[in-house]
Amino acid sequence: METPHKLVGENGFSFAQKLIFSSTSDPVDSSLSFDIPTPKDSCMTTVSNGTLYSNANSPSDSCVKPLCDARSKNNDPYSAGIKYVSSEGEDLECGWGAFTPGCLQFCNTPKGVLFFLCAASFLQGMTVNGFINTVITSIERRFDLRSYESGLIASSYDIAACVCLTFVSYFGGNGHKPRWLGWGVFIMGIGSLVFALPHFTTSHYEVHFSEETGMCASNQSMRCSETVSSLSNYRFIFMLGQFLHGIGATPLYTLGVTYLDENVKSNYSPVYIAIFYTAAILGPAAGYLVGGIFLNIYTEIGRRIDLTPDHTLWVGAWWTGFLGAGAASLLTAIPILGYPHRLPGSQRYVVMRVSEAHQLKDGSHKTASDPDFGKTLKDLPRRQSEILEQSKDSVGGNHFYPTDNKMALRKANFTQLSRSALLLLKNPTFIFLCLAGATEATLIAGMSTFGPKFLESQFSLSASEAATLFGYLVVPAGGGGTFLGGFIVNKFKLRCSGIIKFCLFCTLSSLLAIFIFFVDCPNMPMAGVTQMYDRSILPEGHLNLSAPCNMECDCLRETYSPICGSNGIMYYSPCHAGCKRVLTNQTHGKKVYHECSCILGSTPLEPGSAAAGKCTSSCEKRTLLLLFVFVVIIFTFLSSIPALTATLRCVSDRQRSFALGIQWIVVRTLGGIPGPIAFGSMIDKSCLLWQNQCGEQGSCYVYQNFAMSRYTLIAGLIYKVIGSFFFLLACLLYKPPPLESLPGSSDVSENGNCDLKESECPLQSPENI
Repeated sequence: METPHKLVGENGFSFAQKLIFSSTSDPVDSSLSFDIPTPKDSCMTTVSNGTLYSNANSPSDSCVKPLCDARSKNNDPYSAGIKYVSSEGEDLECGWGAFTPGCLQFCNTPKGVLFFLCAASFLQGMTVNGFINTVITSIERRFDLRSYESGLIASSYDIAACVCLTFVSYFGGNGHKPRWLGWGVFIMGIGSLVFALPHFTTSHYEVHFSEETGMCASNQSMRCSETVSSLSNYRFIFMLGQFLHGIGATPLYTLGVTYLDENVKSNYSPVYIAIFYTAAILGPAAGYLVGGIFLNIYTEIGRRIDLTPDHTLWVGAWWTGFLGAGAASLLTAIPILGYPHRLPGSQRYVVMRVSEAHQLKDGSHKTASDPDFGKTLKDLPRRQSEILEQSKDSVGGNHFYPTDNKMALRKANFTQLSRSALLLLKNPTFIFLCLAGATEATLIAGMSTFGPKFLESQFSLSASEAATLFGYLVVPAGGGGTFLGGFIVNKFKLRCSGIIKFCLFCTLSSLLAIFIFFVDCPNMPMAGVTQMYDRSILPEGHLNLSAPCNMECDCLRETYSPICGSNGIMYYSPCHAGCKRVLTNQTHGKKVYHECSCILGSTPLEPGSAAAGKCTSSCEKRTLLLLFVFVVIIFTFLSSIPALTATLRCVSDRQRSFALGIQWIVVRTLGGIPGPIAFGSMIDKSCLLWQNQCGEQGSCYVYQNFAMSRYTLIAGLIYKVIGSFFFLLACLLYKPPPLESLPGSSDVSENGNCDLKESECPLQSPENI
């Protein structure tokens, strides 16, 4: 039986289509009402074009009730001859090829997918935004890199993502999403192993330092085993590893989000996505904490050395975390590759989805509601075979590839891609949400890369202590803010316009909190760097490490080993402090230098002493600074999931994967890529003391805290103001669909049952047929 119906598609727009109802059972009388299928019968579900399907061939698919559970009355003309059609050849079992054991089917649920995607996002965050940011200082020290070079390494991740996003989001969005996701996670694991490769290919890290080296009156000589240029070339290996990270993570935050969104109820979607992104935020936090632990282990594991983690020449085991994360990523990719293209029973959520897509004045937004929209590329293999069949050589029966047919396929490919991109570019809400995300991404990328270095300089901490402290900030602030943002959207049932207003509120709140960077901790006084040896003012930008007290020591600039004098002043090295004798404290194992001619003792004629390492900062503003940094982080991440949800809702359902791909291109091009590079250059400008190794400039030893705070304040104010402006424009220009185009919001609930009386069921109402 074929009956013309006026259906409401997944985007809320009406289109005419015939419903074909059939059944394997005997035809029913028109006076009888259709029954709910029993477990023995086919499990019914509804797809976006309005056709009722059966998933009986999938044993793991839970039975789904018909769209309306109400019983039709005997005189209802629309209940006559209603039958069901099964979806032919659709395999929704979890497994790999023909291997689909029943024990795996309990994972074939939204929660099972969420678990493995959370594991993948956790590993991605722990590796890219955790380990890499934690070991930046160690890598700079080990391979003689400058901050802008390490910023370029961090940006390589976003460069790779920009290259792949259009291809992955468009073709992956129309393809088998779990396979794209699984292979992406696999490539990400390979990238982690490549990133750790320089540790095994370069020579052992040797520190030419002993108890006598660096002392006054000792033999001051140092050989250059490897020049700065040869070590710094390893940055290309790091960039390759980051490039693979970017390629592998591209499907995760585009196809992974849409795969979750398509397989759960729309009101549950923000919660699922929030949990997914919370795992991605907890990953960096774990990376900071675990990476800080690894940095307390010497990079050449098993070798004994007369250094402590507090020493500036110490390099921790930065590479161990990447080996573990790489192996875990390879294992996580296996179960993700086994998931079907859609989860059993998920199609009943698609037809119930309420469209909130932005309404364009020329009505072109209705194009994306066409059931055939986006299928041109998806059907290219089938169309190609048809074209080739038509062009079969009549002589010999061989296939050949006419140039015209190839050009036609390329033209169809390009036309469909351009058509989709044009619809998104005509959506001002989508455009300004992308730009707002780019401004936020700039600050997040910059601060996540150099946040530990900021704390290390401000509070005079070691690299491991700074990484651990930054992890303590990110865990509750970043993870809590991400989850709380999704929870608020779900709790208050916010629509698209309300979500954008909430994002604007969060951005303005973090803008006010960012003024905390007016506060900074003063640099610990350092002789010859921040002040003269006689404590007089040192002209800014001028170093003077020589003084009458160390003129006879013939100190080398290459030997940087800061010590903290008993007078509370730091010195470049024991030699520059005029120290002639060293002892090891048996209590805490630290070296104590004596007979230091540049340090005054208890009496003017008695030389003072010094302890190895930097002086401990006693900044009174430390608690206040950390508190407001916490506030900035939590409000920044509080808007992340709502902004993502608004992006998914302001575009048509068929464009969601492609829209996320375009958004990530904008975010990474304008935010993720320039963010670390800009912050790295900014931090380089605040450097007071550069490494001088073998006559060439290396990494920075000492930063000026005042300049670092002011540069951070300026960058934060600029990007937060611009981001607030973009959210405001997105809110003002958003045009929601009219109320009459949202029948699903009042007539039908998400679970597919009628919320109103039996007579008001949309399926049985003549107006909806």
